This record gives sequence, structure tokens and C-alpha cells, in this order.
Amino acid sequence: MANQNVETVTSMADRAKVTLAIALVMAGLAGFYMLDQLPTIARVGSVLGGLVLGALVAYSSSLGQRFFAFAKDSWSETRRVVWPDRKETTQMTMIVFGFVVAMALFLWVVDKLLEWGLYDLALGWKG
Repeated sequence: MANQNVETVTSMADRAKVTLAIALVMAGLAGFYMLDQLPTIARVGSVLGGLVLGALVAYSSSLGQRFFAFAKDSWSETRRVVWPDRKETTQMTMIVFGFVVAMALFLWVVDKLLEWGLYDLALGWKG
């Protein structure tokens, strides 16, 4: 088992930076709704500006730098994944659809058998 060090200590300055970053993103979103009289491009610019400024402030904190390093590692990991080709995807989709149809038929048969057994045989109700 690998020995992993978990670092949870953050300074007050880092907490303040993360809080400011969240406030900047929220201000950008609030600007989108509060500036409804402006053209759409200005409103979208408000959101993008809030996101960019929030990301810059967050990156200046140690927590933000760890997050961006994690995001970079995650992105490089997804590039190494071997994705199925079109033929494999189609085959697996058809298998799933076939299984769903088979289960639907099976459950319908079980339902009808229980209905027949309970209502017709046990209770004597002829529906």
C-alpha cells in the first residue's frame, strides 16, 4: 500500500483568495442577469470576465494551483484512454437494447403469470 501524504492545511490568505475567486465568478453570473438591457455579447462577457478573473485569483492560491495541476493531469489521462471505435460502440449499444427488450418481455410474462395465478386461480376473479 502506498504511503500518501494528505495536506489539508491552508492559510487564511489562501482561504481569502478562494473566497474572492468564488465571489468574482458569482459577480460575473449576477452581471449577466442584472445587465439585461445590454446586448447579449456584453452579458456573456460579464460571465466570461468573472470566470477568468476568478480563475486567476484562484490560481494564485496553493489550493488553486493544486486544483489546476489535478485538472491538467486528468486531461492528460483522458488522452491516454483507448476509446472504442464506431463498430464496438454500435455492437455494445445493440447488446444493451437487446437486453432491455429481453428483460421487458421477461417481466411482462412474469406479470401475466402472476396475474393469472392470483386473480384467476387463487381468487377466482375472471377479468
